[in-house]
Amino acid sequence: MNSNTAQTASRPIRSYVIRSRMTPAQKKTCAAYMDSGLVIPVPETGAPRPLNPAEIFPAPKEKYLVDFGFGMGRSTALMAEKNPAAGYIGIEVHVPGVARLLWEIHNRRLENIRVIHGDGFAAVRDMLAAKSIDGFHIFFPDPWPKKRHHKRRLLTEGFLRLLASRLKTGGYLYIVTDWQDYAVQVEEALLGIPELPGVPAPAARVPWRPETAFEKKGISAGRSIHEIFRVSEQLS
Repeated sequence: MNSNTAQTASRPIRSYVIRSRMTPAQKKTCAAYMDSGLVIPVPETGAPRPLNPAEIFPAPKEKYLVDFGFGMGRSTALMAEKNPAAGYIGIEVHVPGVARLLWEIHNRRLENIRVIHGDGFAAVRDMLAAKSIDGFHIFFPDPWPKKRHHKRRLLTEGFLRLLASRLKTGGYLYIVTDWQDYAVQVEEALLGIPELPGVPAPAARVPWRPETAFEKKGISAGRSIHEIFRVSEQLS
């Protein structure tokens, strides 16, 4: 097994620290909607259980998009609200964020979002079938800015290769970060994945991507926003 395969098969270092403190309102939302069919837990056994995206929504969608690590879910809800023809699959490990997105779904009466709750790496590896996804959004992943913590960064070549394997031909990977060294790291990793060749990145935030709280914080701190965009190609 080569190193890239090893990284794809397992991830020994977590890229997150569990934050589970919830407000009373979030607890109430969880109690009301966690078992409503909107939330799909990541299997604890690690056994692959690929989902058919078309079967988890009330009606088939034109495309299926994954919002990975959606945080508090506002941007996911806004995108889904403006694009009802698409099915959005949000992946998040933190319960407060899941609760907030459930509130957004209920408050906005959205029918085109489903939530996978649990470890995101395992969710992609075990629950998303090969060539089943039209697009991955990874907006402002935890940068782990201290050098000694860089090993915890999510977007390694192994994980990016895993994402590429889940994309349909013509599907896209859209990453945004406000940390320049992380952007450079991702660009270098992508050089080793011929299925995701370089394409011109958006010069600025595209109209359909909502500005996030992390984005505002980064801009306030004087950091530049780095947009990384790739389209999956079928290799002969």
